[in-house]
Amino acid sequence: MATTNAKTKTRSAYEALPLGAVKPAGWLRNQLQIQADGFTGHLEEHWGDVGPNNGWIGGQGESWERGPYYLDGLLPLAYVLEDEALIAKAQRWIEWSLNSQRADGNFGPQGPIQTVNNDLNKMQDWWHYMIMLKVFTQYEEATGDERVVPFLRRFFGFVRGTIEANPLQGWAKARGAEMALCILWLHRRTGDESLLELAGIVAEQTTDWTDVFHDFPYWRKVEEWDWTTHVVNVAMGIKAPGIRYELSGSEAERAAVHRGIDSLMTYHGQAHGMFSGDEWLSGTGPSQGVELCAVVEYMYSMEHLTRVFGEGRFGDILEKVAFNALPATISKDWTSHQYDQQVNQIVCNVAPRNWSNGPDANLFGLEPNFGCCTSNMHQGWPKFAAHLWMGDGSGGLAAVSYAPCAVSATVGGGAAATIRVGGEYPFRETVTMDVSLDRASEPFAIALRIPAWCAAPSLTINGANVSLNAVNGYARIEREWRDGDRLTLTLPMDVTTTSRNLYAISVERGPLVYALPIQENWQLLQKRERFHDWEIYPGSPWKYGLLADSAYEASEFDVPYQPFDAAQAPVRLRASGKLVRGWKMEGNNAGTPPIYPNVDGQETVELTLVPYGSARLRIGEFPLIGEREKAWKKRM
Repeated sequence: MATTNAKTKTRSAYEALPLGAVKPAGWLRNQLQIQADGFTGHLEEHWGDVGPNNGWIGGQGESWERGPYYLDGLLPLAYVLEDEALIAKAQRWIEWSLNSQRADGNFGPQGPIQTVNNDLNKMQDWWHYMIMLKVFTQYEEATGDERVVPFLRRFFGFVRGTIEANPLQGWAKARGAEMALCILWLHRRTGDESLLELAGIVAEQTTDWTDVFHDFPYWRKVEEWDWTTHVVNVAMGIKAPGIRYELSGSEAERAAVHRGIDSLMTYHGQAHGMFSGDEWLSGTGPSQGVELCAVVEYMYSMEHLTRVFGEGRFGDILEKVAFNALPATISKDWTSHQYDQQVNQIVCNVAPRNWSNGPDANLFGLEPNFGCCTSNMHQGWPKFAAHLWMGDGSGGLAAVSYAPCAVSATVGGGAAATIRVGGEYPFRETVTMDVSLDRASEPFAIALRIPAWCAAPSLTINGANVSLNAVNGYARIEREWRDGDRLTLTLPMDVTTTSRNLYAISVERGPLVYALPIQENWQLLQKRERFHDWEIYPGSPWKYGLLADSAYEASEFDVPYQPFDAAQAPVRLRASGKLVRGWKMEGNNAGTPPIYPNVDGQETVELTLVPYGSARLRIGEFPLIGEREKAWKKRM
C-alpha cells in the first residue's frame, strides 16, 4: 500500500536507499567486476564517442546522450564496487558539468548539439539533461557533495522559466518521466513545494503513457514509426504512470501500469521477460529481436515501480529480465554486446532480417547497428545492485531481490543495521540473511518479497519456523530484532513450462529461464586494439522439440566466477527431446516453431538445458512434441 509522505505530499510505498547502502557480494559482485574489467572500465580509451573529445567533458565531439548514458552506468558501478580508479573517471565528468553551470542555471555543452542522430532539434533539446540529472541524484547520495542540491535547484529554476516556451518534444516528450522523477527526488530533499508544480508541468508535457497503456492499441508487429512504439520509449514509459501516481494518488495510474504490462506480454511478450522490439514493438515471435537499451531501461522502470507501489510483481519482472535478458546479450567477458537479441538465436551474423534495424544488429561487437546501447548498457547491473533492498518509510527494510549483498541502513528508532544476504540466489533455493545491529536489539519490520512462481516458501529465524503471509507479494515480519539473528528463507524452485504461440513452450525454474545451448563458433569480423566485432555460427544441431511428457531433472554445480557461461552453468536441467525435421530457417533466423512437429522416425535424446543468460546461441522456445496437458485435467 502506497502511503503519503507528510513532509513532501508525494506517495510511494518504499524509499530507495542511497547509492552505496547496498554492497554486492558473491556472484553479483563478480559480475560487476567483470563489467569494470571490460567495457565500462575501458570504453573511454577505445570509443571516441565517450572519449576525451566528448562535449560533456569539454571537447568538441558528441554532446547529446552518449556521454551522459555512459556516466549513468559508470558512476553507480564505481560506487557499488568502491573502485577508486572508476570513481576518479566518473568524477572528471561530474566536475566538468558542475563547473559548466551558467548564470541562468543551465549547464552542459553550449552551441549546436553534436550527435549522429538527426531526429531532434539540435539547437535545443531536453533529453540529454534528463540523463545527467539522474547521474547527479546518484552522485549526491553516494558522496553527500553539498554542491549538488543548489546546482539542481538553479537548473530547475532555469527549466521553470523556459519549459513552457520550449516544451518537451520528440525523445524528451516520450521520456519526460525521467525528468519528473529527478524533480521529485529534489523535492524530497528540500521540501520545496514549487518543485511539485514543476513536476506537474513536466508530467503534463510528457506523452500520455497512462492512456497508451490503459487501452493499449498495438496488437500486432508494428510496421511504421511512432514515438509510442519505439521499444526503449515503451520500456521507459511504463514507469510514467507510477511517477504521475506519486503526484496524484490516482488508482487509474496504477491500473494503467498493470494493464500495460499485461498487454505488452500478451501481444509482444518474450520468454526472457521482455517484450520484443527490434526498434519497434515486434510481436511474440521468438526470432524477433529486443534492443539492449530496452532491457536496462525496463529494469530501471521496475525498480521505480517497486519503490512507488511496493508490489512484488515488479520485483518478479525485474529479476526475470536481470537474470535472463541482460546477460544473454553481452559476452561473458563484457568485451562485446548485441544491439538486438533473440530468444531463438541460432546465428549472429551480418544478414538481412525482418527487422527495422540493420543487418548487423545481432552481432556481438563494439557498436553493432547503432551506438546508443554501447553507451547505455552499463547501468543495468549497478542499478540492480543498488535497488536490491529499499526502506519502507517507517524504519523498516524491504527485500526486492535476494542476490548476495550487504545492506546497511538506519532502522527502528535509529539503530544502525547491516543485513548480509548469502546463498547465491538465483542459482540456489535457500537465502540466508544475517542481522547485525549496533545495539542489542531494535524493533522494526523486514518485508520479504515472495515470488509469484514460488508455491511453498518457508522461513526460519534462528532455526524456528515463522509463518509467511504475503500481501501484494511481500511478507512483513515485524519484531524486535537482535544482533546476530539469522533468517533462512527457502524458495523451492519447481520446473514449469509456459505455453506460447502455436503451443510452443518455454522452460523456467524459479526466476531463471532455461535454453538449449548451441555450440558457438566465434568468427572475427573486425579486429581492434580492444573490443572486436564477432559473428557466431552454430556448431551443433538446434532443431529440437521437447517431449510433452519430459521429466525435468535439475542438477547443481559450483557457482563459478562468471555464472552466465554455458560451459560452467551452475544449474542444468536434463530433458527429453527429438529433432524436428520440418523446422525451417526463415529470413536468416530460426523459423516459427511448428505447431505439428514432424518427428517421424526420430530417436528420443537427452538434452541439457542451461540458464538462458549463459548461452549466446540457443533455443529458448521449443516445439512441443506429443499431447499437451489440458488445462481441465490439471489439478487445481
